Amino acid sequence: MTHLDERVELLRHAWLFSSCSDAELSRIAGLSISRDAAAGELLCTEGAPGDDFFVVVDGAAEASVGGEKVGDLGAGSFFGEMALIDGGDRTATVTATTPMQLLVLSRNDFNSMLATAMPTVAPKLLEVVGQRMRELQQQDGTPFGY
Repeated sequence: MTHLDERVELLRHAWLFSSCSDAELSRIAGLSISRDAAAGELLCTEGAPGDDFFVVVDGAAEASVGGEKVGDLGAGSFFGEMALIDGGDRTATVTATTPMQLLVLSRNDFNSMLATAMPTVAPKLLEVVGQRMRELQQQDGTPFGY
């Protein structure tokens, strides 16, 4: 099995990409790079610029906002999308709690991925972004919508 085939299989099991066709998965896998992270490694920092999108292949991480834990991330989860979508800073800090295997897309590759699989991926991505915005709103009481 080639590295590309391995990335296709990893993406196939991630909820965000579960409805993608084989052709879409191949194009997305071709854009991604594989990355390992050690337990305790800081993967992104709240308030810092964000240039990468991460898909958790294996392992676990914790997301925190303002030093308060807001969630756990495991295999099939993803993070980093909000800074890429709106061009703003990271909204949370994500720290590996176990050794992890990740697939990473740069900002340009993330945009290419959306163009490749827009009808399949965009609705799921928007659902998660909306859910995360609501969770942040509930945490600090800041209204996001009208």
